[in-house]
Amino acid sequence: MVRMRAIWSGSVTFGLVNVPVKAYGATEDHDLSFHQVHDKDGGRIRYERRCEVCGEKVEYKHIDKAFEEDGDTVVLTDEDFATLPEADNDEIEVVQFVPANQIDPLMLEKSYYLAPEGKTPKSYLLLRQTLEDSELIAVVRFALRQKTRLGVLRVVGKVIVLQGMMWADEIRELDFDGEFKGTKSRAKISDKEMELSAQLVKSYASDFTPEEFEDDYQLELRKLIDAKFEQGDTIDTEATFGEQPEQAEDDADVVDLMAALKASLDKRSKKDSA
Repeated sequence: MVRMRAIWSGSVTFGLVNVPVKAYGATEDHDLSFHQVHDKDGGRIRYERRCEVCGEKVEYKHIDKAFEEDGDTVVLTDEDFATLPEADNDEIEVVQFVPANQIDPLMLEKSYYLAPEGKTPKSYLLLRQTLEDSELIAVVRFALRQKTRLGVLRVVGKVIVLQGMMWADEIRELDFDGEFKGTKSRAKISDKEMELSAQLVKSYASDFTPEEFEDDYQLELRKLIDAKFEQGDTIDTEATFGEQPEQAEDDADVVDLMAALKASLDKRSKKDSA
């Protein structure tokens, strides 16, 4: 098992309570990764970043981002992005507590484990227990990789999980062609068909056990690759691909919780009464 590495560190702000945390990716892709090679001689196919003006090969550090609109283009540098207010935000701000059924699953994205950081996990334990006791999930705002995001906090086992969300305007409206586009279908479903359908559902009904399901395609693909290795159907990696590039390596003080909680409630009540 590969040791997990934190991809982000900061804090969850819960009113005036500060919860120092580190974020770890909660999921990973199990698909096998492939290189592209020339079918004639097995030589590695590489993509190069070349400038269309001067023809030079360009390193990442010399690449800026550009945005085109109505025939005009503007170029944004790293310094430009750094001036944006959320560029260096290291807070996950709780903005609402809502029932879980109000969050449309269509909006949910990648998940991250949040682990406590600092001298004491007391504020982390407080937030975790609050989420469990309230039976609500926390809606949060946060910034990751120079992008402001929406997300939710919930408890999985003994760990707080941050799950990113799409913004409302990123969800496409349902717009099918044909009979599902604002018109009623002429098809009629009989009582007997509904009865049989219900029986079929009942025959499939059980508790969800994700461990029972496997990616058959990836398993068979691995068998195929292993068979090729066993048969000696291989090529010399270094001779064919050349030298492989090296991979780059990618105590907060806890405030007085009682005082922070009381101050947060006072601030909230004043806001509501204004």
